[in-house]
Amino acid sequence: MAKDELSGRVEWNAKFKDRMDFYGVEIRLCRYYRAQTKGKVESGVKYVKRNALAGRRFDGLEELNVWLLEWCLGVADQRVHGTTYELPAQRFARAEAAALLAVDARLPPPQERTESRIVPRDGLVAVEANRYPVPLSWAGHTVRVHLLAEEIVLGREGEEMVRHGRLLGKHQVARWNGPPRGLLAARATAAGPPQFDPLYLARAGEVERRPLEWYEEVAP
Repeated sequence: MAKDELSGRVEWNAKFKDRMDFYGVEIRLCRYYRAQTKGKVESGVKYVKRNALAGRRFDGLEELNVWLLEWCLGVADQRVHGTTYELPAQRFARAEAAALLAVDARLPPPQERTESRIVPRDGLVAVEANRYPVPLSWAGHTVRVHLLAEEIVLGREGEEMVRHGRLLGKHQVARWNGPPRGLLAARATAAGPPQFDPLYLARAGEVERRPLEWYEEVAP
């Protein structure tokens, strides 16, 4: 996030804003040192630390996440909330669950979109100034390119999807980690005699061999 101190205009990080728009979250900027806004939000961290984590030790992140989920559903959601005076679980079932929209039903934000590309002969598909390899047999065909926040997924009907981590920066080529990509497609040539005829040398006969001294005599 960036803020222009003169105009007061806020410019959000593009990926953060896209993600919030995707989930339908309205972003509100809080004033500094204003307990009625930011302080209430930050107090949630204190609440979790003092209630869910106090006096406990965990062997790893997985065990911690399992306990937090159990605590949220079995403890936090079953207490009367100090502002709404309702159990969070009951309020969710009554007023919030019906308003939720499935993730698949939302249109992808600009940072997560679908495009199409024609695969060039070298099998490297250009996406956002970077190139991502696909099987060479896809050359000349149109593929779907799914641009996700952390991943580029390329697909062709009837073929297995190709996935690459989304590259940062520009003019980079993603590494191919799959099975052999095959051979480059042969380039079509115009009608007429081939550019190189293997039988030419046979028809031309033996090439005369000369001592290197001959060339030294005529060389300047």
